[in-house]
Amino acid sequence: MASIPRIAVVGFGLIGRRHAEVLRRSPEFSLAGVVEPQEASRIDASELGIPVFASLAEMFDQLVPDGVVLATPTPLHIEQGLVCIEKGCPVLIEKPIAVTVADAGTLTEAAAKAGVPLLIGHHRRHNGMVKAAKQALASGAIGDVRSVQATCWFYKPDHYFEVAPWRTKKGAGPISVNLVHDVDLLRHFCGEVKTVQAVAVPSARGFENEDLATAILVFRSGAVATISVSDSVVAPWSWELTARENPAYPATNQSCYLIGGSKGGLSLPDLRVWRHESEADWWTPISATSLTCGSSDPLAVQMAHFVQVIAGSETPLVSGVEGMRSLEVVEAIASSASNGVAVKIGERNDVEEQYFASEAASTIPR
Repeated sequence: MASIPRIAVVGFGLIGRRHAEVLRRSPEFSLAGVVEPQEASRIDASELGIPVFASLAEMFDQLVPDGVVLATPTPLHIEQGLVCIEKGCPVLIEKPIAVTVADAGTLTEAAAKAGVPLLIGHHRRHNGMVKAAKQALASGAIGDVRSVQATCWFYKPDHYFEVAPWRTKKGAGPISVNLVHDVDLLRHFCGEVKTVQAVAVPSARGFENEDLATAILVFRSGAVATISVSDSVVAPWSWELTARENPAYPATNQSCYLIGGSKGGLSLPDLRVWRHESEADWWTPISATSLTCGSSDPLAVQMAHFVQVIAGSETPLVSGVEGMRSLEVVEAIASSASNGVAVKIGERNDVEEQYFASEAASTIPR
């Protein structure tokens, strides 16, 4: 790898542009080029003064970067991911990893066999707030995690759907588009999910998909989480509006996750830990202390991690297997919401635990 790692970005949409900006502003890595099929977006990318290509094949014919970020629509991930793997090029794929768990399995298996690093862009795990919360939970700051309430409510305006009509179709509702972010964090905090029960409400705007869904997740640990998502509810309680990760969203001082434990409670993203002054007793005073955390841009931290994985000095924080497991939970939520039946997913993980562990290990650069 060159002294300054050269990373290409495929897809110059909203998230692709953010990745490109991270690469341009850091002295630790560089933007090798951009792949974008849309002419208007290619013109925008060309203003950055770097090579711009119309296709992934065209790029690889002229340029072999140290790594690739796939910031393209999810249906393209498997085809483009396999191309990168075939070229031996480490790849960071924006979440979700694929449309289906089956496609995700194809990608992770191909990466494992080729020994090519595969990371999934669940960037929230790289957020300082999430790291602080994870450390607090692991240290027993609130005892055993018993219950979690997660809220993902926001209102997407009509023009959001008008500029991209596919967003109104079946399978493109908030369960598939938004929930994978929150599911991944719940898995990060609570471990693997055992069963899922969900309900969904048809779109009030007359779209083919849902605009509101609620799921109950039961974890192997015994913890239970309720998670509610809607893109047609006006509210300040979502990660986007509370975490201050993306300046495109107006910030509020609210929290969207409440984590209840046997000795205390933790709210996120404000990182307040609530405990009774002496022993746990609802008749005794309860007060909060605030945890401290780093404030670095999680996308920049994720990119630095990607470079270290390419170099072989770190193992993936969010491997292809991790991305597949989060997608599996989302798939189960969609299935349960559709047919009203609880979905068991713990058994699959139990049977294949050893397989997954070996596949994840085999993606670590030697």
